[in-house]
Amino acid sequence: MGLQHEPHEAASNGPVVRTERVVRYKECRKNHAASVGGYAVDGCREFMASGEEGTSDALRCAACDCHRSFHRREVETVAAVCGCSSDEHSTPRR
Repeated sequence: MGLQHEPHEAASNGPVVRTERVVRYKECRKNHAASVGGYAVDGCREFMASGEEGTSDALRCAACDCHRSFHRREVETVAAVCGCSSDEHSTPRR
C-alpha cells in the first residue's frame, strides 16, 4: 500500500527512544495533458502497488498505472520508547 518503514534508534542515558519513518504515497500528480499544453490529473487518491515488494511492478500503481514517483510522498515520524536502559542496547553480548 505504498508504506515504507525505516527504523532509527536515538542514543541516550535514559530509556531508548526508537523512531520510525513511515512513508506513504498519496494522490497522483501526473499531468496527462502536458503534451497538448493543458493540465489534467486522473484523480487517483493513493498509490497501490501492482505487484509484490522487490519486483518492478511494486513501483507501478494498480489504480492509475503511473510510476510511484508521480504520487505525492508523505513522511511521518513515529517515536516509541523502550522501557529498558540504553546500556542494554549498547553493550555487546557474548
